[in-house]
Amino acid sequence: MKARRILLMACCLAVLSANAVLGQKVDKKRLKDISFDDVKFDIVKGAPFKRSMLTKEIEAMDGQLIRVRGYMLPSFQQSGIKKFVLVRDNMECCFGPGAAIFDCIIVEMQGSSSASFSVRPLAVEGIFTVSEFKGPDGKHLSVYAIKGRSVK
Repeated sequence: MKARRILLMACCLAVLSANAVLGQKVDKKRLKDISFDDVKFDIVKGAPFKRSMLTKEIEAMDGQLIRVRGYMLPSFQQSGIKKFVLVRDNMECCFGPGAAIFDCIIVEMQGSSSASFSVRPLAVEGIFTVSEFKGPDGKHLSVYAIKGRSVK
């Protein structure tokens, strides 16, 4: 009888612990390393973007402190860069033909932080947001942004 009561209490504690872990929210202040693969979603080439296309995992990253590696899209500025486009790789421009809208992230450095141009891969840290950016024709060019705090 005593062993049965102990077993029952252990089971109750296990269930309560599991519920506590499952109910935990994402710690939005804890740095999370992601890759461009983590922000992919299903979209037919040339189809218009709809926010409902994003996965639950991508939506959960909105507002999360992240670090992602990629390449800076070239500009005329070499240092003191406050805003730039981070792309998956340096072989394909996100604004060019064939690139997916999830293969680029618009980075806007916050406060006194800035970046210097490099042809090497960069690691950008900051707050990830789902933020739609459309071109003059009304088509989406990007759907992600980072409020950057550092570029290394």
